[in-house]
Amino acid sequence: EVQLVESGGGLVQAGGSLRLSCAASGFTFDDYAIGWFRQAPGKEREGVSCVSSNEKYTYYADSVKGRFTISRDNAKNTVYLQMNSLKAEDTAVYYCAALDGLKGVIITTPFGVDYWGKGTLVTVSS
Repeated sequence: EVQLVESGGGLVQAGGSLRLSCAASGFTFDDYAIGWFRQAPGKEREGVSCVSSNEKYTYYADSVKGRFTISRDNAKNTVYLQMNSLKAEDTAVYYCAALDGLKGVIITTPFGVDYWGKGTLVTVSS
């Protein structure tokens, strides 16, 4: 059974930090790009960051560049998203997503994603 399990969300004050984790199982992790998406109430799901299967390429949305850092540990089948200098507008449910490397190197949109996690809520108080 394929699983992507997010953890690390919570309530934090503006300017604070959180580290999200995405633990994967049930598929060949090394062959997949892994990305983070977020969805705030009333808004569309948007791509936040992504790392390619070999960690050679990364993507960051303009809104998080310089504040968020993505990394992956293929030995642990886990991807991390370090979020610093958090802002109220970062409040959302954060989802982990996997894209088969044969379909693309990086995920920037929700379309074509092979697997989704159930999400973890990040709330930033101002």
